[in-house]
Amino acid sequence: MASVDPSRSFMRDVKRVIIKVGTAVVSRQDGRLALGRVGSLCEQVKELNSLGFEVIMVTSGAVGVGRQRLRYRKLVNSSFADLQKPQMELDGKACAAVGQSGLMALYDMLFNQLDVSSSQLLVTDSDFENSKFREQLTATVESLLDLKVIPIFNENDAISTRKAPYEDSSGIFWDNDSLAGLLALELKADLLILLSDVDGLYSGPPSEPSSKIIHTYIKEKHHHEITFGDKSRVGRGGMTAKVKAAVLASNSGTPVVITSGFENQSIVKVLHGEKIGTLFHKDAGSWESSKDVSAREMAVAARDCSRRLQNLSSEERKKILLDVADALEANEDLIRSENEADVAAAQEAGYEKPLVARLTIKPGKIASLAKSIRTLANMEDPINQILKKTEVADDLVLEKTSCPLGVLLIVFESRPDALVQIASLAIRSGNGLLLKGGKEAIRSNTILHKVITDAIPRNVGDKLIGLVTTRDEIADLLKLDDVIDLVIPRGSNKLVSQIKASTKIPVLGHADGICHVYIDKSADMDMAKRIVMDAKIDYPAACNAMETLLVHKDLMKSPGVDDLLVALKTEGVSIYAGPVAHKALGFPKAGSFHHEYSSLACTVEFVDDVQSAIDHIHRYGSAHTDCIVTTDNTVAATFLRQVDSAAVFHNASTRFSDGARFGLGAEVGISTGRIHARGPVGVEGLLTTRWIMRGNGQVVNGDKDVAYTHKDLPLQ
Repeated sequence: MASVDPSRSFMRDVKRVIIKVGTAVVSRQDGRLALGRVGSLCEQVKELNSLGFEVIMVTSGAVGVGRQRLRYRKLVNSSFADLQKPQMELDGKACAAVGQSGLMALYDMLFNQLDVSSSQLLVTDSDFENSKFREQLTATVESLLDLKVIPIFNENDAISTRKAPYEDSSGIFWDNDSLAGLLALELKADLLILLSDVDGLYSGPPSEPSSKIIHTYIKEKHHHEITFGDKSRVGRGGMTAKVKAAVLASNSGTPVVITSGFENQSIVKVLHGEKIGTLFHKDAGSWESSKDVSAREMAVAARDCSRRLQNLSSEERKKILLDVADALEANEDLIRSENEADVAAAQEAGYEKPLVARLTIKPGKIASLAKSIRTLANMEDPINQILKKTEVADDLVLEKTSCPLGVLLIVFESRPDALVQIASLAIRSGNGLLLKGGKEAIRSNTILHKVITDAIPRNVGDKLIGLVTTRDEIADLLKLDDVIDLVIPRGSNKLVSQIKASTKIPVLGHADGICHVYIDKSADMDMAKRIVMDAKIDYPAACNAMETLLVHKDLMKSPGVDDLLVALKTEGVSIYAGPVAHKALGFPKAGSFHHEYSSLACTVEFVDDVQSAIDHIHRYGSAHTDCIVTTDNTVAATFLRQVDSAAVFHNASTRFSDGARFGLGAEVGISTGRIHARGPVGVEGLLTTRWIMRGNGQVVNGDKDVAYTHKDLPLQ
């Protein structure tokens, strides 16, 4: 379950909730009932009912359902001649009368299937003018809720004194949104949820790219900023009516959330306190500025600083990196002290050994990081490099040049040294950067961030690199696809998957590091032993550590393999086996071949030949790094050519799959995707291109006067 948003912590005290279901939610585009969607809503209501919530529903849709039914009936009973005549619009009240029974029949059937009882309560505007009616209404609802029955309200449009259901907005309530708001006050609800066909209230029509969702509505701030689009395609008032009802109800003390009825489990998520939809609360104006504003300000500041960084000379950018390296070494004792506090806290909290290992800044690590930064500083400046130069026409020259992506958001777990690598790469590539490390490394990350940003000159600004400290800010940042250009998650499969599912921003990274070493029958076993031991033992928690050892079946009884397995066991490696190896060697069966241990453990399996090894890797691997050990160059060539991974090695440890070891200076992560960058991602992976054209007054004018040459020119 996602974390509770601080502004919605009051949800834990909610007991009585009113859920208003809009016409666009209960019906499809063709006017028919959306059975799957309504069924999902009923399942959520059933869940809430069983958890002790008092659930009251207000539903729209009767007029739409009735209109669809009457149109069909009229079509069936019409002659061809009748259909040629102008068709009169159906009476709205007749539609309401016909549709109400069908709508309630659906709710009754669905709730019966879920072993829940429901009841129908039809009301009109004039009913609420009678105080005795209101008293009786409250008593009836209280009785139904005591019996665990779901009251379902709808305005009785069929006998309403309004001129027409969609035309008259006078009275105590004027549509089902305002009815839901009125009932929230009459029945003393703790929360009102208005379900719509969009995710919440936007700053403009949701279809416009510039429109952004408003998570918390503050009247003083948002009232004059919002531009409403068309009303609902089928309902009465659309978002304008929902906002009006939400403002009235929230000002009277009932918090309101407008959210999507199309999203899976949206009602349950609201009551769990997740930050979905738009919250209306009477105290919202007194709260601190919302997190989405601070998140946006952080991202915009990083972008502005990155543009100033790009305007510096190559030597000035180089000096910043050298100053960062010096600052790290000068503050090593302080950094180590803060890191030791993080490690002690992690051990006390009972974190697993692999995580503690990743968290620890070992002796010599700061010096190694500083060396990598200096190497990066002395590399050729990657920005504004001319990659291609073309004469388009006479005196019209086009250049393809390298440039930064813009603003990067990096989310990483445990490893504070990753912060240093990523920050140095961002500075070298001219990108703005937002960093979110794991809570277990908060002290280490905070001191490293301070040391690095203190070394950035004022004419660039220390907001070039922002440090995100809470999970709530991440949720807000992931929505800023207009400011943030790339997200790189470094961590568990769960982290990467969650981020990919939560953002429209491009995501670069890998979910798993299931790396293989295949020992072919022609392998030098002394070499194979060195490679396997290094790939597993050197840093078991790394994503490029070996997780599966594949061995040619002809080596099943060989002394070399026995010696290798004994050596692994001696180093404390737990060995699990595939079906063949289990039968031959007796090791415990592996739960799955697709498993990243990230510890002193691995899986062993025997395969028929190199092709079987390749097939195994493609089926169970993660396209990260895979290795073959063999003296047969033909077999090696087959493996290198066919294994579809980001890095494929012959007679070398998988641990070489690293940006620094590749000579990239450092890396922001390793990508197993195929778009933009693949494998260890260094400076080049953080760049894109743009086109620079220099002319002398040329115009297209239908290409009448342009003689295209498209001639390649020297880059210098």
